Amino acid sequence: MSGDTRHGVGVSPGTAVGPVVQVAPPVRPPADEPAPADAGAATDLVLEALAAVAADLDDRAAAADEHAAPILKATALIARDKGLAKAAGKHVGAGLGPAHAIDAAVEEYAAQFEALGGYFAERVTDLRDVGARAVAAVLGVPAPGVPALTEPSVIVALDLAPAETAALDRSRVVAIVTEAGGRTSHTAILAAQMGIPAVVQLPDATSLAVGTTVAVDGDGGSVTVDPDLELLEAQRVRRERRAAALAGVSGPGATRDGHAVALLANIGGVDDAVAAGAQDVEGVGLFRTEFVYLSAQTMPTVGEQADVYRKVLEPFGDRRVVVRTLDAGADKPLAFANLGEEENPALGRRGLRLCQALPTLIDSQLEALAIAARDTGANVRVMAPMVATADEAAWFASRVRAAGLPKAGVMIEVPAAALRSRHVLAEVDFGSLGTNDLAQYTMAADRMEGALSDLLDPWQPAVLDVVAAACAGGAETGKPVGVCGESAGDPLLALVLAGLGVSSLSMAPSKVPAVRLALSLHTLAECRSLAEAALSARSAADAREAVRAAASEELTSIL
Repeated sequence: MSGDTRHGVGVSPGTAVGPVVQVAPPVRPPADEPAPADAGAATDLVLEALAAVAADLDDRAAAADEHAAPILKATALIARDKGLAKAAGKHVGAGLGPAHAIDAAVEEYAAQFEALGGYFAERVTDLRDVGARAVAAVLGVPAPGVPALTEPSVIVALDLAPAETAALDRSRVVAIVTEAGGRTSHTAILAAQMGIPAVVQLPDATSLAVGTTVAVDGDGGSVTVDPDLELLEAQRVRRERRAAALAGVSGPGATRDGHAVALLANIGGVDDAVAAGAQDVEGVGLFRTEFVYLSAQTMPTVGEQADVYRKVLEPFGDRRVVVRTLDAGADKPLAFANLGEEENPALGRRGLRLCQALPTLIDSQLEALAIAARDTGANVRVMAPMVATADEAAWFASRVRAAGLPKAGVMIEVPAAALRSRHVLAEVDFGSLGTNDLAQYTMAADRMEGALSDLLDPWQPAVLDVVAAACAGGAETGKPVGVCGESAGDPLLALVLAGLGVSSLSMAPSKVPAVRLALSLHTLAECRSLAEAALSARSAADAREAVRAAASEELTSIL
């Protein structure tokens, strides 16, 4: 019989087995580090260390693939942050040695990032990785990271920074397990994009002994220590069945009886666009445009923006590309568009609210998108984030149409917009459910708070109720409603969403084949029946199990 089975959160599908390799913990400042004899020289050492870390990350980005490169570049920007360097210099001036000064500055920034929430809270792991690498540089010791692998292994860590994940040797990494992390962490995103099974938030993961054989199930979120031959054989059969089943479907998404459900990709930059454009997807359901702005000290010109957008649009030909306009604010502050500190940035002036306060932001972006659309002939649709009311939707739609763009939509990620969707959607051409934020706001649970992961489970019946309300508004107004959150990439949940009336599903491209298969094995009537089962359930676990029990065995046998 197999040994101990632990349960975390599955974030990248598939199964794998291998020996545990533990990632070394971050380098810490030595307890006996003396105060600097020369504060100026110590400060220079700190600056040199941060510059070296930034240069190393840039080198890694240059050698990385299209998925990892943008994340590594963003992490390099943290190492180059002048405020971080200045804070470390102040600690040197106060008498701390260079290693302790870097560590203190990083922890100050980490506290600020966690307080801001949202995008910045998701970057705390990256920030601490930069700090640990800089500490290692000033101490003259090797930087933290995954040890050299001599055989196919399961990488286990408290958490993995993007620099570590991006550098993984895929031929020797069969799975990833972390004790921390979340559904939207860089580990989760990169693992899904690389096709490596992954489980996060696994209790006591760092206590697993090096060399211990574990079986990882990235679908169910389980890790079994010392699995027996029966479990290993079951996983092998499942992997082979899965590969054969996924190879047998292609083309547009549709249910068994021909009801269309478009299968789209989520992208965040030019490299993502080039990669996704070459795959069997029907276009883009979410193009996140923040990367154009986040590292800029002044607002990018219309011409600069249009140059980037052309590169994103070109790989998709006449396939749709749904663009989310700038989703920034206090949780993703811009140097040139800062409205000041807020007590709760997640509930503050972000997304469309920021653009209403500073309309030049949205008008220049729409103008640039219109130019890029005209130059490429692309099928561009534009949607605004953080829309809560019909008046906000109307304000946005009027600006989209004034810019000459053909289709205006809204992100439905605020429960108010879902509950009043018949009025909100009446003002625009389509809606797109951002289920990650929708779950956060519906359940009053911070996306970055690991202890609340159960509340953020996309199977929560209350969240599905809100999704159903949004879809009802879409049916009443005749406006299509898609999903571009984590829910879209879950094959079983995709069936429920189709049954609720969702017309398109947008996800990491690697997740498209399994969702395509799931739809092809069920009629629309069956999807509606599965949706009703999920809505009638008492809990997220009950909803998932009810749908799994009623779904096609041909599907569930490979999940």
